[in-house]
Amino acid sequence: MKRLIGPKPAGIALLAAILLLALLHVLTLLKIVPSNIVWGGQIGDSSSNLIILEITALLVTVIFGLVVAAKLDYVRSGKLRNAANTGMWIVTAYFFLNTIGNLASGVSAENLIFAPFTVLLTLLSLRLAIEK
Repeated sequence: MKRLIGPKPAGIALLAAILLLALLHVLTLLKIVPSNIVWGGQIGDSSSNLIILEITALLVTVIFGLVVAAKLDYVRSGKLRNAANTGMWIVTAYFFLNTIGNLASGVSAENLIFAPFTVLLTLLSLRLAIEK
């Protein structure tokens, strides 16, 4: 994997993808993206559930972006360098589990669009996680 893509390009691509993911959450909150294509279609018309879940997802996405930025030294991590390394493994595991969830979902948008996207996120985050 180390020969396919370097850590810097992988990190930049991952940050761009995380930005797109954050945009998806914002657009879902604004009801521009229909809520029935996210969260396995389980939200339905419940506006309060949508707000709680999407704000939580947006916060997690921002934290993941900060972890990636720290790993790339865009954010000075200093003594938290080990935390950034551990955080990358957590990000990788999260995206891997998210891929499984997207594939298990009965929503075709999650199966056809989000699952391949999270596979890409998993591979990019794995590339950064294995970098010392």
